[in-house]
Amino acid sequence: MVKKHKLIGILLCLVMAVTITEGCANNPQNTEILGVTDSSGDKGKDSGKEGKAKYKEFITVDVFDSQSNYQGIQSGWLAKIIKDKFNMELNIIAPNVAGGGETLLQTRSAAGNLGDLILTSAAGGKLQDLVTAGLIIDMTDFMEGKKNLSKYQAAIEYTNKTLAKEEGIWTIPSEISERPADTNLGGTVLNFGTYIRWDLYKQLGYPKMKTLEDLLPVMKEMQDIAGVSDSGKKIYAFSLFKDWDSEYLGAANQIPYMYGYAPIGYAYAKADDSEEPQSALAEDSLYIRGLKFFFQANQMGLLDPESTTQNFDALSEKYKDGAVLWSPWPWQSSGYNTADHTSSGKAFNTAAVEDFQLYDWGCYTKGNPYNSIMIGSKAKDPERLMDFIDWLYSPEGLTVAYSGSLSGIKGLMWEVADGKPVLTDFGYKCLTNGDKTLMPEEYGGGTYLDGIERLNFKAVSDGEINPETGYPYNYLMWDNYISLNLTDMERDWQTHMGAKNATEYFYKNKQAVISVGSGYAVPAEDPDITTIRAQIRSTIVEYSWKSVFAKDEEEFTRLIKEMTDIAMGLGYEKVLNIDLRNTEEQKQAREAIDN
Repeated sequence: MVKKHKLIGILLCLVMAVTITEGCANNPQNTEILGVTDSSGDKGKDSGKEGKAKYKEFITVDVFDSQSNYQGIQSGWLAKIIKDKFNMELNIIAPNVAGGGETLLQTRSAAGNLGDLILTSAAGGKLQDLVTAGLIIDMTDFMEGKKNLSKYQAAIEYTNKTLAKEEGIWTIPSEISERPADTNLGGTVLNFGTYIRWDLYKQLGYPKMKTLEDLLPVMKEMQDIAGVSDSGKKIYAFSLFKDWDSEYLGAANQIPYMYGYAPIGYAYAKADDSEEPQSALAEDSLYIRGLKFFFQANQMGLLDPESTTQNFDALSEKYKDGAVLWSPWPWQSSGYNTADHTSSGKAFNTAAVEDFQLYDWGCYTKGNPYNSIMIGSKAKDPERLMDFIDWLYSPEGLTVAYSGSLSGIKGLMWEVADGKPVLTDFGYKCLTNGDKTLMPEEYGGGTYLDGIERLNFKAVSDGEINPETGYPYNYLMWDNYISLNLTDMERDWQTHMGAKNATEYFYKNKQAVISVGSGYAVPAEDPDITTIRAQIRSTIVEYSWKSVFAKDEEEFTRLIKEMTDIAMGLGYEKVLNIDLRNTEEQKQAREAIDN
């Protein structure tokens, strides 16, 4: 799956350098005090004193976060901002790291306390389950006076009315946008593609690739000339991880996105509904093609043997070390694009595959329910947590605690010059070499990357406009950053591709397909279907990994047949029919937005 989002990026997370994000909007006077502009616009206050004055008791907030790739206490400069403003700290509980996935959610739910703050999907009946179980509170009374959230009242009400039987505000959706639903979410890159070491690709003479499979011989040549990583490790073209396996093997699930399809259960639907949905286990499905692709990569010696055991964090370190040459996401591979590497002529960038039709999300005018934020029923101070959520949707919060390519701490990392937002020299260092850039002690110390947000939560869409500047929050879209970041490798990419950035290239060449942001969420299903789905999921994930590492093509074919036969015997067709019905409902929701 893609945690776009969940992805979604998931750094979403853009994670752009492992979730390059954020900052806080200081007051218009640019005083030296951190966070002096509160959500009400008052200025000139010491945020630390302000937080302790309003919230007398320091608290630790347990955050159950289905999207996060980090577990533990939020640290660094963001931790200081949160402590100063709210006199609290965030203790993140992440199934992606702890393991257990849905099991961890069910275990904590059974104990009656999922968390103080809960960040998870509200779709598929999950919101109603949490409401019925008494695990979350109705936030209606706490919403009064929340001016940041009030901007998105329509999207909030839509999500709650659609997904919960009881009246009330039980959840706040993510990625809310004030732009049209058929508009690209924003940014200079798309969330999917084939991101490779451009310097090595250039050495090979930019070989053309017509299909996904043409990528394999190119990656073989690149691996052959790559040498060793910065730390002297063997370099592999491909390296995978298990953290994001859900209905499928996560990496193989990315391949349908390259051709404009995204899954709803075991049905893959085209972004623009121009073609019929696919069954994941159809012999010619894009998912099976993805498994075959990674099987072939392994046969060619291109697949990291540690793929079956490493987690997301371990793989991220390999990208930074230069031990991997390909990624399906820009934000993952960009961890390599530090100032040290780019100054020496090394960098990742996207290459063209002629038959790709990259899946792209439209703006969620009604919010994205697949990552939503809620307040747990056992939370000690729900009013404080509501203030915190409102702040996440404020201009200040969106530059500090947002999972995406956003600007950083105003007055330290960026400022407004001649009416435009621009990065400071220090800000540029943070955003391009964050693991080595030390933050001033008054901002919490440590490196910049030590303090980036770990929630992996995008309150609004990437391309939203900061009303305090009139320009996008996303620094990647600032003229100032683009001019600063034009390395030799970037100029070479622009010259070869004939475009300023990946988004421009793929749209200009009609290789992107947009999915209208309808806010659709799959409905709840019968418990017996959920049980069957869990059994099928286990089978598909197990056999998918086995097939990728099969000893030869004969074994690969046998394992795929066994996987399909077992899934069919468990009731796959029954589940698929429900998923196909959901794709039709999604299509209707998209058409309703269009009209």
